[in-house]
Amino acid sequence: MDSDTLTFNQALLSCESLTPNDAGCQALIAQRLAKLGFEIRHLPFGQVNNLWAKRGHQEPTLCFAGHTDVVPVGDAALWTSPAFVPTIRNGKLYARGAADMKSSIAAMVTACERFVKQHPDHQGSIAFLITSDEEGQAIDGTQAVLKRLDEEKQIPKWCLVGEASSTEKLGDTLKVGRRGSLTGYFKIKGKQGHIAYPDLAKNPIHLAFKPLEEIAHLVWDKASAHFPATSLQFANIHAGTGANNVIPGTLEGNFNLRFAPGLEPEHIKEKIESIFIKHNVEFEIRWSLSGKPFYTDVNSKLIHSVTHTIEKQLGYKPVHSTTGGTSDGRFFAEYGTEVVELGPNNATIHQIDECIDLQELEALSALYEAILVDLLK
Repeated sequence: MDSDTLTFNQALLSCESLTPNDAGCQALIAQRLAKLGFEIRHLPFGQVNNLWAKRGHQEPTLCFAGHTDVVPVGDAALWTSPAFVPTIRNGKLYARGAADMKSSIAAMVTACERFVKQHPDHQGSIAFLITSDEEGQAIDGTQAVLKRLDEEKQIPKWCLVGEASSTEKLGDTLKVGRRGSLTGYFKIKGKQGHIAYPDLAKNPIHLAFKPLEEIAHLVWDKASAHFPATSLQFANIHAGTGANNVIPGTLEGNFNLRFAPGLEPEHIKEKIESIFIKHNVEFEIRWSLSGKPFYTDVNSKLIHSVTHTIEKQLGYKPVHSTTGGTSDGRFFAEYGTEVVELGPNNATIHQIDECIDLQELEALSALYEAILVDLLK
């Protein structure tokens, strides 16, 4: 199979863009978009490269959002073919980033090329916000660019994020929201001492049992029609000096909550800290909010359009989902942008031999083009 989308995707996949390195991907994207009349702006922040490209000056604006950075390949020896040498086998294209998410970017670009050729005077505007910081800290990427765009009053009305959302077949699942993510890093303080003389020490492991058990069993809310119940999971707990005859002086750990709209981070913090206080333990806690929850109403124009287009193009109705981890869609949602995530099959993301089906790649580009037609023709 040979196509513009495949050829362009292979060029992107050949770039060794380990986060936060863009490795030249955005220059390739900008070159093609500039030929379509997009105004190109490179917006670097720190070590991160960001691309903002826009065609048109009228509202509404449909923004295609994505990232060129990828996660490490892992054990390179386990890959059937080199991770940054895009290779076709049995109708699939293998490379790091093939599913997450360079294929989506390639499909977005070629969809725009065909759409602009057919509709050079289309309604509204088309934009691209591409970052190399999604798989990393996500501070100097989409979040930083949107802050700049907000100052310039250029926040888009609609955003289509190309994350791998499909599960069994292309377009079977749309992400219409995401849960928030809040992590607590805690330290419980005791007093180090000889294990044979516990009366002269204060064991933080013993002190931790009751408050941590209570925290683990908290019920925050109930599942709703759109979101599962809030979940708290401990990810790490450690203590000890390495010796078997020493009571440690501290215990440290962390937990993460995935929470739905309606539950405020400040309420979560206050509740958990009150439990430590109630059990009379000396503690420190540091909080990290990596994303607030968001939800785009299924009756919004964007969700209605994308759902209708999938039904028309592919013959089935997608599931509207809010499961999974965070994405850069959360940053758009903070500014009131309607957000939907639509991309290829997610079965191999971050895995050895990550891949995309070639027919799925072509169908994805056609799907993006059909969405452009429905919204901006």
